[in-house]
Amino acid sequence: MKNAFIIATGTELLIGNATDTNSAFIAERLAELGIKTIGKIIVGDKKEEILGAFRLGADLADIIISTGGLGPTKDDLTKETACEFMQVKMEVVDQEAAKLKDFFARRKKAMPDSNIKQAMFPQESVILPNELGTAPGMYLFKNGKIIILLPGPPKEMKKIFTDKVEPLLREKLDSQVKKAVTKTIKVFGPGESQVEEMISEIIDDPQGCSIALLAVEGEIHIRITAEGENSEDSRKIMEDVTDRIKTKLTDHIYGHDNDTLPSILAELMKENGMTLAVAESCTGGYLAKTITDLPGSSAYFWGGAITYSNEAKNELLGVRKEIIASYGAVSQETALVMAQGIKRIADSSIGLSITGIAGPEGGTETKPVGLVYIAIVGDKLEKVKPLNFTGDRESIRILSVKSALDLIRRSIAGQ
Repeated sequence: MKNAFIIATGTELLIGNATDTNSAFIAERLAELGIKTIGKIIVGDKKEEILGAFRLGADLADIIISTGGLGPTKDDLTKETACEFMQVKMEVVDQEAAKLKDFFARRKKAMPDSNIKQAMFPQESVILPNELGTAPGMYLFKNGKIIILLPGPPKEMKKIFTDKVEPLLREKLDSQVKKAVTKTIKVFGPGESQVEEMISEIIDDPQGCSIALLAVEGEIHIRITAEGENSEDSRKIMEDVTDRIKTKLTDHIYGHDNDTLPSILAELMKENGMTLAVAESCTGGYLAKTITDLPGSSAYFWGGAITYSNEAKNELLGVRKEIIASYGAVSQETALVMAQGIKRIADSSIGLSITGIAGPEGGTETKPVGLVYIAIVGDKLEKVKPLNFTGDRESIRILSVKSALDLIRRSIAGQ
């Protein structure tokens, strides 16, 4: 298996003004190609720091991928430093210079002289076009090493990596990588230690696979890499260990690889010809946003109501004042009527509600911060699920939304 080393450049990353999300994305996509990330480093904008990072990467890995430092300013030194390290000379590429000039002309601005450095590349390199910005990436193979330079803005980096870098890696990497097969099993419900315990005998005896567990915002992702004599053998090994894991985790598994809870919900709703409406309190519309972030959600999602106050619950959803007075806004009874109310208003197949205490204030001894009720109502379905989460306000909201999506999944599947 090939190894990779990731370099994130930018003083803003070191002093906490920005967070390095690029490295996690790159490492995940590399794993899907059968490439193991063995390390990463964050460095500032000084040449000697960047040069040291490339030296370290070259000592440890076959592939060095950097993000950031491809802009036009004096402290954007990644490309110059990488080329110096690889002992290749940069020169202006006329086609790239023309693209830059056109970029500024269309905005009716004069191009600063400093921007021309973004059009300079070694003859041996492959230029990676940047459709979302002015800084193209670069791919260079020399002396047995692959150097990949990508811009720092995550949107630009992700598009270039997906559209350009992945195809190049698939084409260029040797047969050792091509015979490796990876899969991610996605789990919701049990925590990381529970999942580890449930599949402990498989982890102890992976039979030709490597297995890694990763906690991702309430989910557990099980990354499996199989490497047999050839790609067909690898797939067989993968299928065997996947079947063993499925036997242990059963309905806690919601999907694989690129699946998400919203995408699984979309498939189920469309397959069953169902519609959904939601009523949210503590999540403040986050559930509706998560659903509608997926294109085509209008085919099954009616919409929702953010009934944050008691008055909104009463006037919009029909939660009687007596219910709130007797049981509270955060209660099984209120959650149920909220779900019934939104289903009635929308005339949808399913009505779902969330009410809870996201904190940091508002909790009591009997109803602590993190207490959430999720109710789901269908034509032949009526269920309220109490949950107790820990963490900050944002974490509680995220877990509430994912739990709601999972409850719909399980309800439709009859689990």
